Amino acid sequence: MPITTLQNLSIPTGEAGTNSTLLMPKLQYRFRVLFDGFGTSGGADGVREITRQVIDVTRPNLTFEQITIDAYNSRSYLAGKHTWEPVTINLREDANNNVQKIVGQQLQRQFDFYEQASAVAAGTYKFQTRIEILDGGNGSNNDANIIDRYHLVGCYIESANYNTLNYATNDPVTVSLTIRYDNAIQYGQDGADLNGVGEDTTRALFESPGGTQATGGTNAGSQ
Repeated sequence: MPITTLQNLSIPTGEAGTNSTLLMPKLQYRFRVLFDGFGTSGGADGVREITRQVIDVTRPNLTFEQITIDAYNSRSYLAGKHTWEPVTINLREDANNNVQKIVGQQLQRQFDFYEQASAVAAGTYKFQTRIEILDGGNGSNNDANIIDRYHLVGCYIESANYNTLNYATNDPVTVSLTIRYDNAIQYGQDGADLNGVGEDTTRALFESPGGTQATGGTNAGSQ
């Protein structure tokens, strides 16, 4: 006779017997951050020393502006234009100056601080950032599989903080980056299919005042 008591360690969603085993949560420390087109050195796939030196990163936050529609005795609200809030990444400095070098290269792409010359167009310095939650796999026999991924496009460094030095601490030297981006798309397992923000959904056709729903175009594979 199977023991089913673990099914009761959950939330009943209806009548008696509707409990089910709790789902495994995503863990905050199982993640990595990859950069594509960041700085001027490192591998073409963006996996370089800076990825190994990430301490923590914030995930994307989204805000819609409010549109207020006033009418007779009441008012209603609509979602206006959206804004993706910047993400913050904290990095450990290394004794070989790899982090300092690559961050400095990216800042130089955005603005030449020696010659005091700016880039001709944003496309010459913008990069992409991938924030991936992993399943815990590691080593030569167990791949680190992706559970979900936020792909940030149109990125640039909005601010770089080289923080402080202190005789009274054992902490490593750190660099804090605030990254502004144009858009963020969310992918599911293995980072292959759109899952969440950016996936296919329905939208209202403009021909119908009542808002007839129709399937939009496919977003599969877009970044």
